[in-house]
Amino acid sequence: MSVERVLWEEDATGLAGLVQKGELSPQELVDAAIARAEATRPDINAIAEPLYDAARARARTVDRTLPLAGVPFALKDLGIGLKGVPIHGGSRIPAFTADYNSVMVERHLAAGLIPIATSTSPEHGLRLMTESAAFGITRNPWNTGHTTGGSSGGAAALVAAGVVPAAHASDGGGSIRVPSACSGLVGLKTSRGRVPLTPLTSESWFGMVVDHAIARSVRDSALLLDLTHGPDPLSPYGAPAPKGSFAAAAARDPGKLRLAVYRKSPLGLPISAETLRALDTAIALAREGGHTVEEIDLPYIGRDFMADFCKTVTSAVAGTIRAEALRVGRGVLGERATRVLARFGDIIPAGELYEILQRLNATSRRLIAETAPYDAVLMPIIAHPPLACGAMDPKGADELIENLLDKLHLTRLLRIKSFLGQLMDKSLWFTHWPAIQNVTGQPSIALPVHVTEAGLPLGIQAAGRPGDEETLLSFAAQMEKISGWQKRRAPLKVPG
Repeated sequence: MSVERVLWEEDATGLAGLVQKGELSPQELVDAAIARAEATRPDINAIAEPLYDAARARARTVDRTLPLAGVPFALKDLGIGLKGVPIHGGSRIPAFTADYNSVMVERHLAAGLIPIATSTSPEHGLRLMTESAAFGITRNPWNTGHTTGGSSGGAAALVAAGVVPAAHASDGGGSIRVPSACSGLVGLKTSRGRVPLTPLTSESWFGMVVDHAIARSVRDSALLLDLTHGPDPLSPYGAPAPKGSFAAAAARDPGKLRLAVYRKSPLGLPISAETLRALDTAIALAREGGHTVEEIDLPYIGRDFMADFCKTVTSAVAGTIRAEALRVGRGVLGERATRVLARFGDIIPAGELYEILQRLNATSRRLIAETAPYDAVLMPIIAHPPLACGAMDPKGADELIENLLDKLHLTRLLRIKSFLGQLMDKSLWFTHWPAIQNVTGQPSIALPVHVTEAGLPLGIQAAGRPGDEETLLSFAAQMEKISGWQKRRAPLKVPG
């Protein structure tokens, strides 16, 4: 069997085992990953910066006894420091090049992972489709006419295409879970404070952004979390310490769990029949595993909650643009949608923003308290199957309105609730649910339970109690075993 075929078939844990047993060398794995990256690059367009020379050099010296020795990996082109490597944030604004590694990168390297590339992101991670003026369209290996989602769409595309078995990703409003749902992969959004973002930043989006990975298997997600979690002195948040290792949690039977299911749209927008079928598939798998499942409602998670989330994001975008201008020493302009969001964020008074954050915190406390009796809550991630590329670009009247908001600086119109509601619906009609856990700080894992009639993946999520990734990983591993989803592979350039 060719090394490329082994890379395509195995997860990170399996590849590391082959290296540790001497059956494969890190150099062979890295060369195979680079060859596959280049072979699939025209099809999926998922690489921001190739790191091939550095990867080959690291492969020659990596300690083969490390937990993930020699395993090819990718780092997201957003919100991370990799010494000497330009990080573009999916933008045409001049790139940031750190003279240090982020704490998380140091932990990746200490585990034996070998970054071969940075993966594409939409500008500043703001879209849930990975399309940007800087890098173009990132495409889904299951069907290149469709999206891998965003903002970690490049990471998902590289994993689904068999270039790397796992990739770094981040999530501020679904950006790990949405690409995982679109690409047939496992994506764990960790608890707030589980993995540090330092020293690049202490927090991002008022603590809503977390970093972890998109992976081929549950055991990989668990092992990666074991190797990267833990406090850092510069972090403002700290998640509760796990009772044991996350890998051990993924390897054990979860027992009989009490699960809830929430199937309504918090925005009151349409949900496709395929999404509801995917949710019903997850429920059936959970019952096959011996768990009880109860339908619940969350009436206080509605349009006002989502509008408050959107306002906090626009404030964060405004701050990001100001910071970028300070960094490059001049005014900067992002893409049109970024400009509109930043200008709106600039006119939200500080007192109102504080009030919004207090409301979101109060709602979070209520949700956490009311769902505490359940080990996990099942709910959708995407309201429709993976969209065609370009499907979320504004067209016709929508494009005209966005142009007017931008060119005439009419952003104050968004202070009118109905105008903001229209913008929110156009931005989130594909992804109604993921922001809930970014606000509450809860962990949530994307489960690749379903494939549509058109052959596209469609995952759902299980949200857990704050700090309890262990139960989610144990449950997810059982679902993986029952469903057999870990054996599914995208049909793009299958190695001989």
